[in-house]
Amino acid sequence: MGGALLEYWKKGDEKFTIVDPFLEEAPDGVALVKDRSDLDQQQFDVIIVAIKPQMIDEILPDYAPMLADGGYAISMAAGASIARLSSVLGDAPVIRIMPNLPAFVGKATNGLVAGPGVTDDQRKHARAMMERTGTVVEVDDEDQLDRVTAVAGSGPGYVFELARAYVAAAQELGFSHDQARALVLGTLEGTIAMALAEDDKSLEDLRNSVTSKGGTTAAGLDALNGDGAVSRKFEQTLEAAYKRAVELR
Repeated sequence: MGGALLEYWKKGDEKFTIVDPFLEEAPDGVALVKDRSDLDQQQFDVIIVAIKPQMIDEILPDYAPMLADGGYAISMAAGASIARLSSVLGDAPVIRIMPNLPAFVGKATNGLVAGPGVTDDQRKHARAMMERTGTVVEVDDEDQLDRVTAVAGSGPGYVFELARAYVAAAQELGFSHDQARALVLGTLEGTIAMALAEDDKSLEDLRNSVTSKGGTTAAGLDALNGDGAVSRKFEQTLEAAYKRAVELR
């Protein structure tokens, strides 16, 4: 995920350095070192935490002296709290982000929460970086970021599963796999583009605009969610994901 974000981050004015003992080649325009010692006495305006949470206490304290005066940290380490990150970085201000999988194609939906001591300029800078990768939803606290995880962080998995089931159903209706995939993904893409373009209309209004009384869409919608089963299933899905995010804090 860090690599995917970096491809879009580097389109800004910042200069980036990666510390990674296993990476053989850095993206164009990005410096790569194998060990923290290779950085000598360099200091950085931003430290980006893109490591597993269980590595934080072992690795990050060595980087605390490398944060320049007025600097801050951006963390994508899932479940690692702002308090924990700030503590190991010498009480540095921390912004946590929660990107999702479409970052790989520049269409991420990112959650962002700023911790204590983060300045308005730092928050704006972090937001601008994330906007290069897609859209940004700022939240007020880390509990809300866990809710972002349930909705958007895990969301691509739900959408892929819905699309898989939709394609399978189209195949059962007599289409080949390639035909069904083209029909379903094209319909999803076009429908989402329409919803984004007509954001002054509710999703219910848009649904109704394609639903004629007694028509094929009405019949299909009644079978899909006439008893509210899909609505309840989505509520259960997000609640389960949120509870698991809380457990992983």
